[in-house]
Amino acid sequence: MIKVPRNGLAKGPDGELRCFWGVSAPDYVEYHDREWGFPVADDRRLFEKLCLEGFQSGLSWLTILRKREAFRRAFAGFDPARVVRFGARDVTRLLGDAGIVRHRGKIESTINNAARALEIIAERGSLAAYVWGFVPAAGERPRIVTRAALRTMTQTPTSVALSKDLKRRGWTYVGPTTVYAFMQAMGLVDDHLEGCVIRRAAEAARPGGVPADRQVVRRA
Repeated sequence: MIKVPRNGLAKGPDGELRCFWGVSAPDYVEYHDREWGFPVADDRRLFEKLCLEGFQSGLSWLTILRKREAFRRAFAGFDPARVVRFGARDVTRLLGDAGIVRHRGKIESTINNAARALEIIAERGSLAAYVWGFVPAAGERPRIVTRAALRTMTQTPTSVALSKDLKRRGWTYVGPTTVYAFMQAMGLVDDHLEGCVIRRAAEAARPGGVPADRQVVRRA
C-alpha cells in the first residue's frame, strides 16, 4: 500500500513525486503523466471526455478508464456526426455491450449530446472554441494547488457557468462537478499538485504558459 504524505504526493515508478492518485493504480500512471491536465483542442476528444465524465457519475474514473477503448468502439470513436445517427437498435446494442457501462440514461444522453455538440460546432466553429471560452479567470483558483485546496474544490464559478450554459443548450449529465472534472482533465485548469513532477510541463503546455517554441505538449 502506498503511504500518502500530507502534501498529497507519492513516488512514481521512476522515483519522482506525483499527485498521489496518479500512482494509486498502474493504469493511472500514464494517464496522469501524458493526459490529465494537458490542453486538448481536438473536438472528438473533448466530446468523448464530456460523455465519459457523464458515464463516470456514481462510479470511479478508473472504472471508466479501463473501459475507454470499449467505449470508443461502441460509440464510433466519439465522432458526434456518427453518434447523432444512433437509433433504438443502437441503444439496444449498447445495453448488451458488457465492455461499457450499460446505463440507458447515460447511453441516450451521449446520443443527445452528440446533437448538441454539432449545434455548438455549427455556431462557434468547433467545440474547442466554445469550451476554451470558459477558461477560469485569474484568482478563481489558488496559484499553488495543494491537496487541501483540491479536496474542497469539486466545482468552481467557471464550472458552474459552463454547466449552466451546456444545460441551457440541452446537454445532459453535465453538472458542475462533472464539468470541473472535465476541465481538469482537458487542461482548462492545471490541478497537478505543487511538487508534482508533471505540473510544470502541464502548465507550460497551456495557452499563455510559455512561448510556443518552448512548449512541452504530451499527446495520448
